[in-house]
Amino acid sequence: MDTVFVFLFQFLGQFFGSLWSIITGIFKGIGGMFNFPRYYKIIMDFTGELGGLAWVIAIVAIVLLIALMGLIVWLIIVAIKKFIKSRQRRKDTDSLVREVQSLNKEVMRLNLEKDKILSMKVSQIGLNPNEIAELTGEEIEALNKGETAEGDEDTGGVRFLKLTQLDELWADYQPPEYDNNITLPEFCDRFRLFACSRLGLYYDIAMIRRFVAAFASTRLIVLQGISGTGKTSLAYAFGKFVSNPSVITPVQPSWRDRSELFGYFNEFTKKYNETELLRAMYEARFNENVYLVILDEMNIARVEYYFAEMLSILEMPRREEWVADLVPSQWKNDPKLLENGKFTLPPNMWYCGTINNDDSTFAVTDKVYDRAMPINIDNKGVAFEAPDTPPVVINYHHFEAILNKAKQDNPVSEDILTKLALVDDYIISHFRVAFGNRIMKQIKDYVPAYVGTGGTEIDGLDYILARKVLRKFEALNLSYIRDEIDGLIAYMDELFGEENMGECKSYLRMLKKLV
Repeated sequence: MDTVFVFLFQFLGQFFGSLWSIITGIFKGIGGMFNFPRYYKIIMDFTGELGGLAWVIAIVAIVLLIALMGLIVWLIIVAIKKFIKSRQRRKDTDSLVREVQSLNKEVMRLNLEKDKILSMKVSQIGLNPNEIAELTGEEIEALNKGETAEGDEDTGGVRFLKLTQLDELWADYQPPEYDNNITLPEFCDRFRLFACSRLGLYYDIAMIRRFVAAFASTRLIVLQGISGTGKTSLAYAFGKFVSNPSVITPVQPSWRDRSELFGYFNEFTKKYNETELLRAMYEARFNENVYLVILDEMNIARVEYYFAEMLSILEMPRREEWVADLVPSQWKNDPKLLENGKFTLPPNMWYCGTINNDDSTFAVTDKVYDRAMPINIDNKGVAFEAPDTPPVVINYHHFEAILNKAKQDNPVSEDILTKLALVDDYIISHFRVAFGNRIMKQIKDYVPAYVGTGGTEIDGLDYILARKVLRKFEALNLSYIRDEIDGLIAYMDELFGEENMGECKSYLRMLKKLV
């Protein structure tokens, strides 16, 4: 037995003894590296033997050794910090996992609460939750349509109250006599004079042209700038000018989905909560007036949340496809313009959102900007004298016709398209920013319309290029592209002339100041 213990002691001692030697050797080596008294003794031992040049070499060696020690200490500190941060990230991840688990439990609790509410709802029509399974398919369909089971009191009624009233109100509508002889330049000039003489609002003619030309390129116009520059007033004045006041819809911070625009069906009351915007959309289907909806302070909530479905619908190439699902089925007393619970958006309506760029609002994403036409209003209007100018009575057919005529009569020239392609190649190669076919189509729609309003082709291109393409530079690291901006300005001077493209160059210089 003693022999076994001796064997184990020697056998295992070989391993653990070597391991202990390694550990002690590491600490002994670290201690030797930073044994400053030993270094001092070595220096003192050789003080009398070192000459002039030898001392220089010795001092260099001392400095290099001190630097090496400092580097080692710094690497150790960095490693410790990274270790602490990784532990912290792990803790944060664990915290998020626990929060997700807590939210899942909350969802389960809410589902149970929903089931209880459903049980109460079923009991109101004379059934208990267990009896719902005994209903036939026809009876369940009748309940879904708002009809009653046998022996129950009728709870159906009219679920679209406002829209049904519009059916009655517009039943005998006779259209007015429209002024369909006005040209696009006249429209812009009269709009500016009307805003001045009747409303006391002052706008530069270039601003009016940009705003009107935007109607030719997209259904969503975004008026942005600092507060108090007249963004909402411009859209409001347009409604007054076309003899059909704009529908103002103040956006609320709580808006998160499409129900804020279209409303929703209340399962308990069997009524549809109709929004003012839905009412205006439905009314617009009865006439040919030009309608403009103002989404005031559009980015006080996230636009891509509540307006996402509208963006998708308005992207459809054919207007017959501009359809929104309001309810899943048709009731016999639903409004007459609803087909199987679906509503076709009016072709005579445009949407104008106002945006304030401050800390109280959300940033608007590329998804929204790419589909909209942004117009900047950064300056207060300068007062001027104008003769009294009445509004116009114009239908949307003629308004679209004069915009389309401008696009046909003033197509973007080949020279401008060639230069635009060169600018596009330059921006891609130097800034890694590109734009797609949607923006290219908007350029080909907006620039001719701007020319049709009385502007010049180069100014129209300048404005839309600055607002639609160069705007994407804001998402880049401006400190890295600062030096490239001067090169782009010089390239634009070479292509278009130093006297042109003022909006683009002004915007680029503003970006440089942000660095």
